[in-house]
Amino acid sequence: MGNVIIILILLFLVFLGVRKIYKTIRFGGSCCGNGQPLDKKIKVKDKNKSNYSYTYKLRVDGMVCSGCARRVENTLNSDGELWAKVDLGNKEVTVLSKREMNKKQFINLLKETPYTITNFE
Repeated sequence: MGNVIIILILLFLVFLGVRKIYKTIRFGGSCCGNGQPLDKKIKVKDKNKSNYSYTYKLRVDGMVCSGCARRVENTLNSDGELWAKVDLGNKEVTVLSKREMNKKQFINLLKETPYTITNFE
């Protein structure tokens, strides 16, 4: 009887491990994910770079995975006058803007996220 209980416990643990691997393969490994697919990417409507008069480089602390990068891009792209592209390896965001902006405005845009702007050019 004791062997049956041990085997059932081991089978349950194997099931949990296989399920975790399946979710990681299907949805990607993400530090801020919970086994769910990444947020749908918000694409900018105006893809003509000549319409964006200003270019900013932001160094953003706290981004460690593709889910973080997607969240930052989506937050900035949802503004309507910004076009953001994240370089996760360097933790930088290049932002094309139709209007002049300052660091405080970018901080306000990202205030609902757990990310911090550490450098602004």
